[in-house]
Amino acid sequence: MTLTPYTRPLTAEDAAHFLRRTAFSGNEAQLRALTGQSARAAARDALAFGPAMKAGNPFDPASGATPGAMLQLTRGAWLYELLYGDFPLREKLTLTWSNHFVVGTDKVRNHPSLQGYLGVLRRHAATTDFTAFALDVSRSPAMLRYLDNDLNRRGKPNENFSRELLELFTTGIGHYTEEDVREGARALSGWTFTGGRGNQRYLEEPQFVFQERQHDAGRKTYLGQSGNFRPEDVVRIAATHPATAVFVSRKLHRAFVADTPDEAAVQGSAETFRRTNGNVRAVLEELLSSEVFYASRQRIIRSPVEYVVAAVRAVGQPKLDPKQVLNLAQTAGRMGQLLLQPDTVEGWTGGRAWINDSVLLTRMQLAAALTLANSAPPLRDVPDALVMTGRERDPALAGLGKLSVKQRTYLGLIAPEFQLA
Repeated sequence: MTLTPYTRPLTAEDAAHFLRRTAFSGNEAQLRALTGQSARAAARDALAFGPAMKAGNPFDPASGATPGAMLQLTRGAWLYELLYGDFPLREKLTLTWSNHFVVGTDKVRNHPSLQGYLGVLRRHAATTDFTAFALDVSRSPAMLRYLDNDLNRRGKPNENFSRELLELFTTGIGHYTEEDVREGARALSGWTFTGGRGNQRYLEEPQFVFQERQHDAGRKTYLGQSGNFRPEDVVRIAATHPATAVFVSRKLHRAFVADTPDEAAVQGSAETFRRTNGNVRAVLEELLSSEVFYASRQRIIRSPVEYVVAAVRAVGQPKLDPKQVLNLAQTAGRMGQLLLQPDTVEGWTGGRAWINDSVLLTRMQLAAALTLANSAPPLRDVPDALVMTGRERDPALAGLGKLSVKQRTYLGLIAPEFQLA
C-alpha cells in the first residue's frame, strides 16, 4: 500500500515541521504562508524548484591558484547556495544525493568534474526518471575517476564501479552475486574520459568517451538477464531492479522522516517508485504530504552541514563575508562533514554518529559566534519557539524572558530540539 495522505490543513506547527525538514529552517513570513495550506500543495510547491543559482555568489572555483584552493572555493560556493539560495529543498536533495552517489575530493580534484557532478545532482534532485539520473551520474568524469572505471578495459576489468553500482547506488547488499559484479565490470568496460588529469590540469574540462575497442562485447549474464550488454544496459538493469525501489526509498525516508525509518512506510514509497517507473518526484510529493511525515517530529539528528545552514537561516541569513563562509565549511568538516569528502565510498553514516562531546562543543561555539560574540552578525529576524523547536510554546524556552535577545537565541541554537529536525 502507498502512504496515507495528511488531509488536515497545516497548522503553524505543521508548517514549522515542514520547513525544518525541507528548508533547514523557516521565518515568520514563510510560516504564515504555509499555515492553512494543504499538505499536498505545500509539497508540490516546494518541489517546483528551478535551476537558478543565487546571484552574488562570491566564490569562483576556477580562480583557485592550486587544486587545494579550487576545492576550498568549490565548498564555499556550495555552502553559499545552501545558506542563501532560493531553493533550499533542491540543495537539501543535492546534499542527500551526494551521500548516495558518492565521490570524494581525495581522488577527484578537477574543477569541471566537480561542477559537472554537482550539476547532475541538482538537475536530477527530484528526478522523474531515476534510471536517467543513474546513467547521467555514471557517465560523469567525477564518478568514472572516483570509482576507477576509467581503468576498466577489455581483458583487464576493474570491478570497483560495478560493485558500488549494485551495493550503494541501486539494489543494496543481498540482491546480487559476485558473478554479477564480475559480469557488470565486463559490460562497463570502455566508459572513460579524456583530459583533466593531473594536478597541472585541474581546470581543464574532461570529456566522457566510450572507447569501443576497450569494451568487452561478449555475452554476459547480469541480475538474471543475459545478452551482449553494453555499459548503459547494466545501469538500466540495476536501476530498474525491484530492490532498487526499496533501497532508494529508504534513503529518502532517512533524509526526510527519521534516522531509523519505519519499514512499512519505506515499502509504501517503494511501491510508488515501482508504479511510476522510478519517478522520485512522485515519491517525494507523496512522502512530504503523508501522515508518516507529519507524525515524525524531531527524529532526525541534523548533520553538521544541516546544523550550520539551519543556524544561519534561523537567525535571518545575515550577510557573512567570504572568509566567514569558508570558516563555516571548515567548521562543518571539523564536526565530521566536509562537503564533497565523505568518510568512505559508503558516505556519511549519519544519525547518532553525528553526535559526540567534541561535536556538541563545536556546535555551541558556532552558536556563540552567531549570537554572543563581539563579531556576531546583527539579528535581522529574532527567531521564536516555532523556528527553534517546531512548537509554538516550548517549556524549555518559556523561562528565558529576562535574558537578552542574543542570549535567548544562543540557548535556542544549542537546545536539543534544534539539533533535531
